[in-house]
Amino acid sequence: MDKLQYQTLGEFIIGNQDDFLYSSGELSRLINSIRLAAKTVNHKVNKAGLVDIVGAAGGINNHGEDQQKLDVYADQIFIKALTNRQIVCGIASEENDDFIVVQGSDKSNQNKYVVLIDPLDGSSNIDVNVSVGTIFSIYTRVTPTGSPVQIEDFIQPGHRQVAAGYIVYGTSTMLVYTTGNGVNGFTLNPAIGTFYLSHPNMEIPADGHIYSINEGYYNHFSEGVKEYLKYCQEDEDDRPYTARYIGSLVSDIHRNILKGGIYIYPQTSKSPNGKLRLLYECNPMAFLIEQAGGLASDGHKRIMDIVPTELHQRIPFFAGSKNMVEKAMYFLNKSVH
Repeated sequence: MDKLQYQTLGEFIIGNQDDFLYSSGELSRLINSIRLAAKTVNHKVNKAGLVDIVGAAGGINNHGEDQQKLDVYADQIFIKALTNRQIVCGIASEENDDFIVVQGSDKSNQNKYVVLIDPLDGSSNIDVNVSVGTIFSIYTRVTPTGSPVQIEDFIQPGHRQVAAGYIVYGTSTMLVYTTGNGVNGFTLNPAIGTFYLSHPNMEIPADGHIYSINEGYYNHFSEGVKEYLKYCQEDEDDRPYTARYIGSLVSDIHRNILKGGIYIYPQTSKSPNGKLRLLYECNPMAFLIEQAGGLASDGHKRIMDIVPTELHQRIPFFAGSKNMVEKAMYFLNKSVH
């Protein structure tokens, strides 16, 4: 590990303060609060099987999905960390029906950032000891500072994000984020509880040999997706590609950024609008993928150009190595003409 990689996340944030346009320190403190919450969730995840935190919590979230105990716990931890420090004016979580208005002691909030978060992506994998993660997205509010946040502060197109990132809780715990000036990854040293720069300037290879998709829904895919999968499986040139699907968006995207590959969650006859959430999953991952040199599309247009219409909007998602995503788009567009 060279001298650069001994740098802590806190030191990195201070050293790159100029990357945070129009910020007077709030964004730095905001990322630091996410770091603190991530360490708390990581501690709980690592105790799975030893304490009563695995399994279903008995509730159902707004997407009709069974909530896991760790979903609820992670949601509470991140919301508490962000509200207690008075550094945001609003929070939207995948686990809650509506956004949360954060007010200061004077019943107003002079902060300018809102956070959208998926507190524990892939939580159903906890019971079987498979990697899970957290995804976050940060915007500058569009309504007047000091007034309560409104829905329009949250339903902004992805290209307006000022920062985005994810935490993967796996064999090691990593926090990966971007502020629009490249992607950097930090690994947690559990002995002292500090994140160190371990993956500076992350770049996804333009080509890859991995495709990630739940092929159990093959019969429900469009013809364009089926044709692309056949292309991936053909025995010619540098193919067939290898199928790798963990079922945790954070884990699949993280692997593909490091090794090259494409992640696909298309629309199906059962889910014609797609399944992944634009604001909590697709926009932040698209920002990271693009900053790492890749592409992210809904099959026909750039993810970060989509104008959201609702807080929990779902869309199809194709993201990863540039040449692989372009090839997938070729088959999708070919099948429509």
